[in-house]
Amino acid sequence: MAVDSVDSIEIVETVQKETKDIVNITQIIWDYFSSEQFWDFVIVASTKITAILVVSYLVVFIGKRIIARFFKLRMKAPLNYSERRQKTLLKLSQSVLSYIVYFAAIIGILSSLNINVAGLLAGAGIAGLAIGFGAQNLVKDVITGFFIIFEDQFGVGDYVRINTASSAEGTVTEIGLRTTKIIGITGEVYIIPNGQITEVVNYSLNNSIAIIDMQVGIEADVEKMEKLITEYLKTLPSKYEELVDVPKFVGVQNVAGAEMTIRITAETKPQQHYGIARTIRRDVKKILEKNGIPMAYPKMMIYDSSRALSRGDENDGDKNI
Repeated sequence: MAVDSVDSIEIVETVQKETKDIVNITQIIWDYFSSEQFWDFVIVASTKITAILVVSYLVVFIGKRIIARFFKLRMKAPLNYSERRQKTLLKLSQSVLSYIVYFAAIIGILSSLNINVAGLLAGAGIAGLAIGFGAQNLVKDVITGFFIIFEDQFGVGDYVRINTASSAEGTVTEIGLRTTKIIGITGEVYIIPNGQITEVVNYSLNNSIAIIDMQVGIEADVEKMEKLITEYLKTLPSKYEELVDVPKFVGVQNVAGAEMTIRITAETKPQQHYGIARTIRRDVKKILEKNGIPMAYPKMMIYDSSRALSRGDENDGDKNI
């Protein structure tokens, strides 16, 4: 009985001690939150945070309008600026402005809450360095993608050939900071990490040249043929807006055997030379056939060796006689 009473007394004392500690902690917390110093801190911090948010929003809003105005005036300048490039740089500049301002706002808010920003930045720097070593290819992709967009090496809708481990050719459908998507002629989609892009051939920046070579018979009248084709070529710019200038009849490009090769060139808008070449080839063939100018066609000579031998024997016999 004595032992049970001693245990009960210890339990009661332990409960009383823990209860007293909880009461003391609760009192400390209550005193802190009800103190004038705490509410002064809350009011000051709230005011600072509100001011930082308002100023950040105004800076971003006004800054974006200034950037948009700058690029709008730049497009009206007499210099020849690419509209696609200006739009890309406009979006990129506005995004960079937003990131910088909002990052500075976050730092200001943390400082207003008496949080050690220097320690956080140091920790973030170490973590970023570790991630950078572990994701070098990702960093390379992002940096290369940034320069592709900034330098306007190619854009969405351009027809390009990209030399990577396996060469890809087609129309650009999407450009990101990490990957570029290209759809090929037969519908296949290439997803290429930007860091692997070493060389780009862009077929959409300059006008294209259609080169049409046609074979005619060696007996064709060149002067007549040149006159007919030249008259026809002069009528094309009014019919086809893809043409930049009047196509040119270059002349006889080559003579081989029983045929001549004539060449016609036409400057077109980017990537429009294929259709124009087919049209000119079709029409010129009709014009030449209509005016009696023969097209080249394969000729076959049959050589009878038995007859040649018999003739040789006869000639030998004549000589002997």
